[in-house]
Amino acid sequence: ALFQSTANGTLGNQTIKISNDFAVTVMLVSGGYPGDYEKGKEISGLDKVVESVAFHAGTAVKDGKVVTAGGRVISVSSVAKTKNEALALSYKAINEIGFEGMNFRKDIGQDLD
Repeated sequence: ALFQSTANGTLGNQTIKISNDFAVTVMLVSGGYPGDYEKGKEISGLDKVVESVAFHAGTAVKDGKVVTAGGRVISVSSVAKTKNEALALSYKAINEIGFEGMNFRKDIGQDLD
C-alpha cells in the first residue's frame, strides 16, 4: 500500500508504523567470492529455516534442486526485540543451510554496541 500510494501521490493519506524491533541480515556467499567462484553447488537445509527469512540472490533450480548461481547466494534476515536476539536467529538459520564453499561474516553488527 505504501509503494502504491507513493506512485499515485497519496502517501500523505497513509499511516506509517515504525517498529522498535531490530532486523539483521547475514549474506551467505560462494567460496572464492568476490573473486572467482564455482556455481552449481547444491544448497541444503532451506526447508529448515523457520524463524528467519532466506532471500534468494544468486540461486537457480537445476534438476529440481536449488543450487548456487552467483557470488552472493542467500541473505538470511531475522527480526527480534534486540540486535543480539536477531543475530542469534540469523546464525541459527545459517547453521541449517549448507553448500560447498559457503562463507559468511561472523562479525555482523559487532561495531554497533
